[in-house]
Amino acid sequence: MAAPEIDRATTTLDAAPLAADLPARLAAAAPRVVVLGDAVLDQWLTGPSKRLSREAPVPVVEVDHTRGSPGAAANTAANLAALGARTELVSVLGDDADAATVRELLATYGVGTDGVVTDPTRPTAAKRRVLADDALVARFDTTTRGRLGDAARDAVHAAFRRAVEGADAVVVCDYDGGSLDGVVDLLGPPGERSYRLVVDAHDPARWTPARPDVVTPNAGEAATLLGRDLGGPDRVAAAEAAGAELRERSGAGAVVVTLDRDGALLLPSDGDAPAHRTFARPSPEANTCGAGDTFTAALVLALAAGTPAATAVELAQAAADVVVGRPGTSVCGTGELAERVAAAEGPLLDATSLAAIVDEQRVAGRRVVFTNGCFDVVHRGHIASLNQAKRLGDVLIVALNSDASVARLKGPSRPVNPLADRAAVIGALSCVDHVTVFDDDTPAELLELLEPDVYAKGGDYTPQMLRESATVGAYGGRVVILDYLPDRSTSAIVERIRGDLP
Repeated sequence: MAAPEIDRATTTLDAAPLAADLPARLAAAAPRVVVLGDAVLDQWLTGPSKRLSREAPVPVVEVDHTRGSPGAAANTAANLAALGARTELVSVLGDDADAATVRELLATYGVGTDGVVTDPTRPTAAKRRVLADDALVARFDTTTRGRLGDAARDAVHAAFRRAVEGADAVVVCDYDGGSLDGVVDLLGPPGERSYRLVVDAHDPARWTPARPDVVTPNAGEAATLLGRDLGGPDRVAAAEAAGAELRERSGAGAVVVTLDRDGALLLPSDGDAPAHRTFARPSPEANTCGAGDTFTAALVLALAAGTPAATAVELAQAAADVVVGRPGTSVCGTGELAERVAAAEGPLLDATSLAAIVDEQRVAGRRVVFTNGCFDVVHRGHIASLNQAKRLGDVLIVALNSDASVARLKGPSRPVNPLADRAAVIGALSCVDHVTVFDDDTPAELLELLEPDVYAKGGDYTPQMLRESATVGAYGGRVVILDYLPDRSTSAIVERIRGDLP
């Protein structure tokens, strides 16, 4: 199969940072994505409840509004299309009113449905929720877990073969709905595929023979892969410790473990590379329906356009944060995602405002971590260090050297990126809570003012090398030297760009 022609816009994204313009750039690249999997109709029946039923002590809901949304694989496809991907869904629906509703909903988002097969022997899968004054009181499902008949299975396989030609990515959404029998044999080994393969499955091991580029298990699905729970109080640490085993058992190059309130953890394909964690916006459980589909869609969009994996995971977390703020299954669009990323960037805080925030965090019993640096051209070493720093506490403050300070430390040709741009990139990382600036050569004055619990510095330092260690020790804080990732240097990157190094 010939490699797909890549849009010119795509080639500029291979080093793209997470910034407010990234969603628009991804939409402009418009990668072609095939969603293959189990489609569902999600429906909400809402109304007031003023009395209990005589038949049983249950509320009587006077339904006055019914709303439907594409669910499961259909929701992933709708989110991809809303974010700018050219999206084709390959799935199976029944020959019923629910199927017609799903098709109409997909059409409103611009999802191609030529690959959706009609099987009159099976009903369309549906999940209906009854809400009394916004409180969920019941859910009733129509399920389709039986095996496909030979004719329907062959039709799905033929539809997939047609749809996959020229695709930049394929995402498999396998939720035990029975529509994917035999599909794994159609995917071929990685060396023969011209597209990225991402698998989102209740049982990821089913897709191990295809050796996906990425799998996205949640905590329960990761436990299924491992044959044991991600036990203990720190699920993130347990997932990270099991990284090599998760990659081996899933056959995947990289694993992204989604952990709802604990964010997500990227276990990259390079086993020696550090894991990358995102931090989720807390939300009530009732508002998380479909957030995993949105996460997968944004992740696949970014990977299909060539965005680095850590940036793609951060973008996916931002998209999920958009929809968990709403009731029901929802879709995140390009504009909403850009707004969320821009809000995450936030303004630079002055020292007085930051001191007030730190006092509030301390009263709430939260542990404050402080780190600093130029962060001129952000690279993998920076991101790994910031992730590690955040995990030392609850709140991470990053203090940036001012432009004048960078010039004194690095020379008159630096910084490459001005303060506002550096702050936007660092502030967009989900592990960073607050960004501030200092003009001196060291942040000692800021440390004296804020008195953070932990002062973290990159692994190319020792405590004895840091003049600010005495300041931290004087107020009873702790200095932590972070792990060092060799061969990662802003100065070396800048010299390569200028042609001074091979």
